[in-house]
Amino acid sequence: MMFPRTIAAPMRDGLGKPGTALILYGPRQAGKTTLVQQLLAELPGAGAGADADAGGAADASATTVVFVGDDLYTQSLLARHELEHLKRIVAGATIIFIDEAQRIDNIGLTIKLLVDHLPLTVVASGSASFELADRLSEPLTGRSRTFRLHPLSWQEVAPTYRMTAPDTALEEMLRFGMYPRVHTLQTNAEKEEYLYNYLNNYLYRDLLELEQIKKPKKVVDLLAMLAYQIGNEVAVSELSNGLGISQKTVENYLDVLEKMFVLVNLRGFSRNLRKEVTKTSRYYFADVGLRNALIRSFVPLALRGDAGQLFENWFVIERIKRAGNHGRHTGFYFWRTYDKHEIDLVEDLDGRLTGIECKWSPASRVKAPKAWRQAYPEAAFEVATRQNWAEYLEGRD
Repeated sequence: MMFPRTIAAPMRDGLGKPGTALILYGPRQAGKTTLVQQLLAELPGAGAGADADAGGAADASATTVVFVGDDLYTQSLLARHELEHLKRIVAGATIIFIDEAQRIDNIGLTIKLLVDHLPLTVVASGSASFELADRLSEPLTGRSRTFRLHPLSWQEVAPTYRMTAPDTALEEMLRFGMYPRVHTLQTNAEKEEYLYNYLNNYLYRDLLELEQIKKPKKVVDLLAMLAYQIGNEVAVSELSNGLGISQKTVENYLDVLEKMFVLVNLRGFSRNLRKEVTKTSRYYFADVGLRNALIRSFVPLALRGDAGQLFENWFVIERIKRAGNHGRHTGFYFWRTYDKHEIDLVEDLDGRLTGIECKWSPASRVKAPKAWRQAYPEAAFEVATRQNWAEYLEGRD
C-alpha cells in the first residue's frame, strides 16, 4: 500500500534543479527510500538507470544512479574525493540517490564535488541526523535543501481509515503508532511483532554501533524510564540517580536519542513571568507504537491507565508533523508556572501564540489558566479531546 506523503511536492520541485543537494532525514522505516523511489519513477526516462549499491557504474544512458550507504564497497567508493573518479562511477547521470548517506565518511565533500562540477542533483537520505549533519553542514552551505520525513501523519492515513475503519482509527494509532509498515498489516499480532522487531533489528542495533553510546543497556533503561513519564517534566538528576550514571552521560544519551528521531524534547515557554518554568524538559516519543513496544503493552485503551498520556504524546507529535510537513516554522513548548498552572502544548507561529490542552475525556471542562490569560491576553486557547482531535490535524490552518 502506497501512502501519499505531504513533503513529496516540495521534494519533486527540487529534483529538477542541477547543482542542488536534497537532504532527507527521518527515522528508519519512515518511508524515505520508498518516497525517493516514487519521485524518481515519475521522472522522464525513469526506466533508464543503475543501482550502484554494489559499486557498479551506471550505464552511459542512465538518468539516475542509486547508492546504498550500508554497503561497504559503496562506502569506499564515495569516500574517494577525486572528481575524475566520481565522474566515472556516476557516468553522466543527472540524479544521484545516496541512501543511508551518514554511513559514508566525509560524504559532504563528495556531494559538494558532484553538485559543483557536474550538471546533476544529489538526493541523500539519513536515519541518524547527527552523523549526516556533521558530515554535510560546512561543505554544502548554500547548496542544499533539507527535508524531514516523519512516520505517517494523520493527514496521510486519513483517506484509508475513512474507507475502512473510521470508528477505530484513534484506537489503532494510539496502540500501534504511525510507521508505514504498521498500516499495511492486517492483524494486531503482526503489528506487535513488527514493532518488537523494530526495537531489536533497528533501534538496539543502531545504539550498539554508536561510538557515543558506551553502555547501550543504560540507554534502553533510560527509554523505559521516559516511557512512563510522558507529559511530565524530566529532571536529569533523577534520571542520573535511577540509572547510576553521570548527569553528563544522561544528557549525551538524550541528545543522541533526539538525533536518532526516537525522542522529541519540548522546553518550557516564557516571555513575561519570572515564575514560569523554562529550564526543564518534557520528552515525547516520536512514535507511540515504539513506546508501547518498549513497555511491552499493546492492550486496548479501555483496559489501560495511560490512555491519556498516549493521547497527549500522539497529539503533540501529530501537531509537530503537521507544521513540518507544510513548511511552517513553528515553535513548540509546554507552559507551567511554579504554582502549578500549566498547558500541555504551546505553539508560537510568527509571534502568534496558541495554547492547547490535551484531555482524553471529552467531558472535561477546561479553561485557560488565569495566569496564562493575564500574561498573554492575545493568545488563543484550545482543548483537544478524543472526540475533536481531527479538527486540529486536518487542513493547513
